[in-house]
Amino acid sequence: MAMTARLVDVAEAAGVSVKTVSNVVHKSPHVRPGTRARVEQVIKELDYQPNRAARQLKAGRTGFIALALPEIKTPYFAELTSRISERAKKEELVALLELTGADPVMENRVLTRLGRGVVDGIVFSPLTLTAKEISDHPTSVPMVLLGERATPPNHDHVAVRSVDAARRMTEHLIEVGCQRIAAIGHVPNQGTASTRLAGYRQALKAADIPFDDDLVVGVSTYSRSAGFDAMNSLLGLAKKPDAVFCFNDTMAIGAIRACHEAGVKVPQDIAIAGFDNTEEGVYSTPTLTTIAPDLDALADKTLTILVQRIGQSSSNANQSGTSVPVPWHLVIRESTGGPTIHP
Repeated sequence: MAMTARLVDVAEAAGVSVKTVSNVVHKSPHVRPGTRARVEQVIKELDYQPNRAARQLKAGRTGFIALALPEIKTPYFAELTSRISERAKKEELVALLELTGADPVMENRVLTRLGRGVVDGIVFSPLTLTAKEISDHPTSVPMVLLGERATPPNHDHVAVRSVDAARRMTEHLIEVGCQRIAAIGHVPNQGTASTRLAGYRQALKAADIPFDDDLVVGVSTYSRSAGFDAMNSLLGLAKKPDAVFCFNDTMAIGAIRACHEAGVKVPQDIAIAGFDNTEEGVYSTPTLTTIAPDLDALADKTLTILVQRIGQSSSNANQSGTSVPVPWHLVIRESTGGPTIHP
């Protein structure tokens, strides 16, 4: 079995000191170009792999970050987990998944346990904690918040501007001729629901369409079954809606199924739209109109900020946070009268 090359082996083969090899590995500027080239060539020939774990321990780091999410059963969070994990690998970090179940006790544990330094940093998408509750539990490690809740000013935050996106989706439904537009996904005091409801209401007001409480259906989860049940309740109204904006794609898929079982045609009788641009909507029948957040940009912006904070050894206790918006765009497909299109 071939022996693993060591730092001293590279130094001997290149005819330089161990310190010089270390400087090349750590990209120190204090190495002559010719020497650097020679050492890099030997590193390649010997397939030398720097002991990154040892360097991390020496720096007081673990090489792990926590990714704390409500759940991964819905396609959006599953895709988000994949994108962030892949981006973490590029930074030589391992993302450990923590599922909170949108439980305030579990969300508090993210701050009180993981925030004590078990990991090098935290990516956290809270659904129940208020800005004050997050601020009252400063972590000892850097943390980047995801999602659309109010965020303390001293915390880094990456999110889609859901108010704008939801307004644009509702405007689209108005543009295709709908006037009685329902919304599925209301959850009191929940960031995602509140921002998307706000955008929906803004669009109705701008178009002089009266807001109707009967057309806003609350849910306990953002699941297919919740969308299915909510759609059935809307179909039971004496005056049915001519469009439904579901606050995520998963509920929209359930709503489409309810219409199919009731003999209601989409979009001929009722237009249906979602939010998240998950793969399900690309292959549903009909294909689903949706808002597409740029998940690659979200993962990149999140890890860029977190890695920078880790390098600064900066927690969220004494810093000015940065709020970074994530790009999004409207994708028009068959469920609102558009064409069949794929990503």
